[in-house]
Amino acid sequence: MSGVEIRPARDVDLAVLIGTFGEADFFADRLVRQAGEHGVLLTAWDHDTPIGAVYVWKQAAEEVEVRQHLPGVPLLNHVQVHSDYRNRRIGTELVIAAEKLLVDDGHSRVALAVRTDNPDAYRLYERLGYKQWPHPPVECQYYVRLPDGTRKRCVEICHMMVKPLRRSSA
Repeated sequence: MSGVEIRPARDVDLAVLIGTFGEADFFADRLVRQAGEHGVLLTAWDHDTPIGAVYVWKQAAEEVEVRQHLPGVPLLNHVQVHSDYRNRRIGTELVIAAEKLLVDDGHSRVALAVRTDNPDAYRLYERLGYKQWPHPPVECQYYVRLPDGTRKRCVEICHMMVKPLRRSSA
């Protein structure tokens, strides 16, 4: 899609990211992690409009099973594309950009979690070369902020998918 730019998010992007996607806690947290060099929040833009994002998680995984079976392997976290821009390869381009960033950083593998009830995303990642790991699905947790300001713990059961990364010969 012409006019789409993929780049790391900047602090000044926070308000427009939240205005477009909601998820204030997520974006604020990922920008703080990025500032600490724990990962990169890649964003896709159609001119000045954010249309997608993925967080490249470089810290140790939060899930014990992932730390045990994939030590040191970075994760793609929270791949999302605005509903008005889906099915235009934006998600694919975000994943490819994240993989390139990791190859440039010297990583040889990447992993991601995909909910067991999301077969469309699973098929996308398969097409992109990801394979399900040979271990049981993983319980992934996250928190959402409720209207009263409290946070609620949510759990998703996810397949872990792994892909070997190769430096291009170009």
